[in-house]
Amino acid sequence: MTVTEQKFWVVIPAAGIGSRMQADCPKQYLELQSKTVIEQTLSHFIHHPRIHGIVVAVAEHDSIWPTLKIDTDKPVYTVNGGAERCHSVLNALRFLKDKTKDSDWVLVHDAARPCLRREDLDKLMITMAQHPHGGILGVPVRDTLKRVDVACIIEDTIDRERLCHAMTPQMFHVGMLREALEKSIGEGVLVTDEASAMEYAGYSPLVVEGHGDNIKITRPEDLALASFYLASISDEAASDYDGLMADDG
Repeated sequence: MTVTEQKFWVVIPAAGIGSRMQADCPKQYLELQSKTVIEQTLSHFIHHPRIHGIVVAVAEHDSIWPTLKIDTDKPVYTVNGGAERCHSVLNALRFLKDKTKDSDWVLVHDAARPCLRREDLDKLMITMAQHPHGGILGVPVRDTLKRVDVACIIEDTIDRERLCHAMTPQMFHVGMLREALEKSIGEGVLVTDEASAMEYAGYSPLVVEGHGDNIKITRPEDLALASFYLASISDEAASDYDGLMADDG
């Protein structure tokens, strides 16, 4: 099927604390260009014509998320997150079970990754819509990588030729990803991203090359960098895929 014949959902795991940010609130609620980080992140999906709905997984006692006013006609659901990212995503997928077909697509995206380009999102959706297993956005590793011991003494240099940085969104069939996460968690494997769960289940996800400015805010200095990137990215008008992605009603 073409991309316009398929249904796409988004899951945003947002139950983390982000202790490395050294902030007085979780990093997804820090201010970024007059909005919170998570509002900037959500805007990429809220304004996309092919996204059917969004599920945000938040901490059980999150007092900030309910105060945000998300202006959209799309359904935005909230579920309780879990102890780890994989638990949060699985909770969201189980919530979606009665609202989706297993063949629908879900894009899992980091709450603290607000600089997603529309062209990268469209490229991922169009490419993965023709792929049996799904895949992720990523960028090639360009820096030289060193393996070090516990004392930070270099042991060897890693060949970077076939390495890439895994990013989000990570896009898979709803049913396939749910079963993969149930398998990995059930067997005590707490994966750190959705592609790892798919790999563990025996699938072969694809990597679609994106842009390096799709950063995840992790440390204090990342907030200023994200603000710079957001200011430099055009208003979602640069996508070469707009005609293919347009809502066909």
